[in-house]
Amino acid sequence: MGNPTFSVLNFGCRASQSDGAALEQALLRRNLEKSRKGEASDVVVINTCTVTRTADAQARQAIRRIHRQNPGASIVVTGCYAQRAPEEIARMEGVSCVVGNSHKQQLATLVTEKHLPARVPADCAEAEARLPGGAEVYCSSIFESRELRSIADMSGGDRTRAFLKVQDGCSYRCSYCVIPFVRGDSRSLPLKEVLRQTRHLMNQGYKEIVLTGIHLGGYGRDLHPGARLAGLIRRLLQEEPLKRLRLSSIEPLEVTDEIIELVATSPGMAKHFHVPLQSGSSRILGLMRRPYRAARYLDLLRKIRRRVPEAAIGADVMVGFPGETEEDHTLTRDLIRNSPLTYLHVFPFSRRPGTAAARLEPEVPQSVAASRSLELRTLGELKNRRFRESQVGRDLPVITLQDGPSQTTRRALSSNFLQVEVAGAESRPNRLLQVRVTGLTPKGVAAFASAAPEGGTFSPRG
Repeated sequence: MGNPTFSVLNFGCRASQSDGAALEQALLRRNLEKSRKGEASDVVVINTCTVTRTADAQARQAIRRIHRQNPGASIVVTGCYAQRAPEEIARMEGVSCVVGNSHKQQLATLVTEKHLPARVPADCAEAEARLPGGAEVYCSSIFESRELRSIADMSGGDRTRAFLKVQDGCSYRCSYCVIPFVRGDSRSLPLKEVLRQTRHLMNQGYKEIVLTGIHLGGYGRDLHPGARLAGLIRRLLQEEPLKRLRLSSIEPLEVTDEIIELVATSPGMAKHFHVPLQSGSSRILGLMRRPYRAARYLDLLRKIRRRVPEAAIGADVMVGFPGETEEDHTLTRDLIRNSPLTYLHVFPFSRRPGTAAARLEPEVPQSVAASRSLELRTLGELKNRRFRESQVGRDLPVITLQDGPSQTTRRALSSNFLQVEVAGAESRPNRLLQVRVTGLTPKGVAAFASAAPEGGTFSPRG
């Protein structure tokens, strides 16, 4: 018999995806083999999200489906839902082990002890227990380490872009958000370690690195000596042969003039900002405990558009927050309509246990929240289409991705976050090209390769 096999199923944000990639590498180092697509696994790790009730439900559905399809597998559940409600998950049929974020670094060790924890560690006394369902639970509200572990070994053969998590946790306390309770306070990867991981990824052949974090704009405040995100960006841009650096979500007050200038003037920076809005009503922003008001947010976006005219600018928007009136919704809709936003992530409010907003009233009826969501999503699609139309006839730098819609068309991602179908492109992924946009596709743009800014082509090694 060969080595035990495993698979990792990820839910949630890019920081969670990065965690999942690190778990894969940790299991590989312990001589487990990654299952081929469609094959049953001896161990299935489900890396969960808990930002909404829907995220919780998706994780439970996945557990039931995997147990039904592969009843002999050891199902190990980790991530944010596992941290928030370990007992709830442990009672589910088929679950062998629940590992909260507080103990995620121990997961590979626990799995390889006969694929199940053999005992409860002596130093984990707060929430660990053997529950009636038989699952072992490893979870504590006290995070064992203030330091982040290396995750540079996340590279895999199916990737052309690397997600590098340089920050985890959050020290803010937005009234609706459970993340600080399930990921701990903000902590950053030291600059020296970020540089080491970046070089590792570049040596693997990656052309684009995406900096991720739960609160990316808070990078470095916990380090000694302190650091800032702008300084990290500036240092990374000096690395060779780093071709493109992209930022994930940044809070509005942390999009500084220096960061905007770096994006505007640095050829290696992706022309892309994702700046959470949540609400266009300053009253609702106050109830959310967001540290800015609507007018300041709109001024920031207009500043970005003036300085980086070609930039993609995205936002998260929450609808149905307790007490949200039709007037509040109208303020949000009008701000979005009058802003230079190019895409939206719209989602309904979800009461999360333990948060301040869970106690707020009055509740917005589900039907009203659904109607408001649809209206904002429709507006977001309209603004995105107009942005894509504005790019027709322009030359854009893109990176080719792993597959394409046909043998003669290659999928690619532009610097300004457009999905591009490149006609006549070479079949190889991970190639930097200059393309001319010729028209629209249902979700992106069509283009043809006009030039290659660099000659080499690399395929990341698995």
